[in-house]
Amino acid sequence: MIRELALADVFTLANAACGMASVFFAMFYIDSQSLRHFLIAAAFAPAAFFFDVIDGRVARWRHAHSALGRELDSLADIISFGVGPATLAFAAGMRGGWDLLALIYFVCCGVSRLARFNVTAESLSGASGKVSYFEGTPIPTSVVLTGVLALCSWQGRIGDALFGGAWTLGPAVLHPLVLLFVLSGSLMISKTLRIPKF
Repeated sequence: MIRELALADVFTLANAACGMASVFFAMFYIDSQSLRHFLIAAAFAPAAFFFDVIDGRVARWRHAHSALGRELDSLADIISFGVGPATLAFAAGMRGGWDLLALIYFVCCGVSRLARFNVTAESLSGASGKVSYFEGTPIPTSVVLTGVLALCSWQGRIGDALFGGAWTLGPAVLHPLVLLFVLSGSLMISKTLRIPKF
């Protein structure tokens, strides 16, 4: 397996490693309540984004596109930009029943979006063989959500002090801030929204 990895795949695995590190530090925060752990967890999202950008550039530079690389990239992205931000939101205090449904929805949208891209990438490719646009927002845009959570933590607005408070709706609690994750997930699976790929 290691012999089959291209240089770009090493950067893809670094992306996945950053995603898992973010999950672990979010769990450290839940245990310790140390703001440092929360901010480190948030910082791994832009680091993952950096590696995600680099792996694509390295693949194009070395003309080393492969089905394995595409699948690795999608699996790494769902960890770093799906599970990672959802775990950070949970650590930030979005733990009500409606919150959990919203975060699960967000991750499922990310998985669906990546699977759709992998299946349709060839049909969306132009004469150059490169996809010219994304259907729906790319999953790495969830880095913005991580940034919002980092800003909230910096201002002391996580846990019981989350922006928007907490609403009891029927049998469960909803933190309105989690609706940003619902919006992000919905934009990812949109078929009408077309984002040019640079």
